This record gives sequence, C-alpha cells and structure tokens, in this order.
Amino acid sequence: MRQEVRSERSRGALLDAALALFSRQGYRATSVRDIAGQAGTSTGSVYHHFRDKETIFQTLLDQFWAASSRPDFPLSRVFEEGAFPDDLPAIGLAAQETIATWRPYIALIYVDVVEFEGRHIHRFYADLAQRYQEFLERRTDLGIPSRVRESIPPAVAMVLTTRIFVYYFVVEVLFGVPNHYGLSRDDATRLISDILTRGILRQR
Repeated sequence: MRQEVRSERSRGALLDAALALFSRQGYRATSVRDIAGQAGTSTGSVYHHFRDKETIFQTLLDQFWAASSRPDFPLSRVFEEGAFPDDLPAIGLAAQETIATWRPYIALIYVDVVEFEGRHIHRFYADLAQRYQEFLERRTDLGIPSRVRESIPPAVAMVLTTRIFVYYFVVEVLFGVPNHYGLSRDDATRLISDILTRGILRQR
C-alpha cells in the first residue's frame, strides 16, 4: 500500500474517532490520548497529522461546511429541485434527513456554542444569507423573487425557512424530544409550512 494512502487512512481514522468522542462527550472532556486510543494508534500519530486538538475540531467543522455546499447535500438538493417556496414540506423532510445523516457534526455546533462561545461557527452563519443570495442569482430560472412578498428579501426568507425546520428536527432528532409541538412529525411539518406560507394572523 502506498504511503500516501496509508497516511490518508490514518488521518481519516483519527477524524472519525474525534468526531465520535467530541459529539458524545464534548471537547474539553476529550483528550488527544482518547482520540488516539479510539483510533487504535499513538498520540504521536495524532500530532503527525494535526497541530493540536483544536485543529482536529476545526477540521471536522470544515468537513461539514464543505459537505453542506455540495449538490447532493439534502438541503442543497431540495432547493435545486425548486421546492422553495411552493413545496415547503419537502424542505422540512430535507432538514430531517440532514439532521439524521449528519447528527454527530450537528452536535459539534452545540459543543462549539457551549465550550467556545461559537467561535468556530461564526463564519458559517455569517455567510449563510450570502450562500442563498448566490443561489438566487444562479437559479434565476426558478423565479423565486417574483413569488415572495416585495417587502421580504428572498434570501432571508430562504434562511428563515431552513433554520425553522432545522431547529425543529434538532430538538426532535438530536435532543431526542419527539412531538414537542404537541403534534406528530408530519403534522408539525405541515403546520410550519402553512404558517410560513400564510402567517399566523387572521386575514381582515
């Protein structure tokens, strides 16, 4: 086996080990020795691939940010398919798939908030609206701006929709609190979609 392949596999095993530990027990409760033990290697191997433990944490978050930009990422895919704003339940399903598939990485976001005051995730959230704006400029064929109220920036509407669904499924999937709206998952998804589409006030 070529040295480059062995080295990449070793690095990948260390990242997998760190992801499992950080997402389960947090950053400060996880030592470099713990990561090496979980990966079945030495602490020297950890420092061969990474400068320090925080570099490993940042690398894992970078992996998630990069994945969230790929066309096959659930939320990216559903927007590319034209779900917004006419099929909001499909965005809810994509949010559920995202949380279920990327659960350990989502947990790292909360670890960062608690243990680092969100230092590592500022860039991602700061750039989120810009990502949607670039999507709108690229997919003018979807005609999204013409279907959103004039007073609402379309990119903001997309961010809001995404965040509401993501937070709902974070509570249900990551925090393990089902039916926290007092409704089934499907009914809650439909209700959220209806509120986002029509608002909560009675029409005068």
